[in-house]
Amino acid sequence: MILVDSSVWIDYFRGTMTPQVEKLDSLLGAEPIVTGDLILTEVLQGFVSDRDFNQARKLMTSLVVVDMVGQDMAVQAAKNFRALRALGITMRKTIDTVIATRCIESGLPLLYSDRDFDPFIKHLGLRSALPGT
Repeated sequence: MILVDSSVWIDYFRGTMTPQVEKLDSLLGAEPIVTGDLILTEVLQGFVSDRDFNQARKLMTSLVVVDMVGQDMAVQAAKNFRALRALGITMRKTIDTVIATRCIESGLPLLYSDRDFDPFIKHLGLRSALPGT
């Protein structure tokens, strides 16, 4: 199972071809894909038309949708944020810290195109679903 970040979903729905979108295309219908409730929110809030919103919602809710945060995950995300800050790295978005932490704790590789996840790979054991990223 692979968790797909909103950065990839947004490119996918916009029709922007990237290596991450190509990987997502190859996974859809072939391997289990996971999304998170917060990722679902990030992606769906960007749609202007009801038709596009409903099509995206139908696809994304057909996947495994996991709860991204709870008390234990919130505390661990704060610990991860602090660990990176101690290394001189300040995360720009709390939600990315939560997503990375959920993947680390659940052993899920992350398919992403947002460079904010790179420190989690380098320092905290997050696995990329796309080698070389």
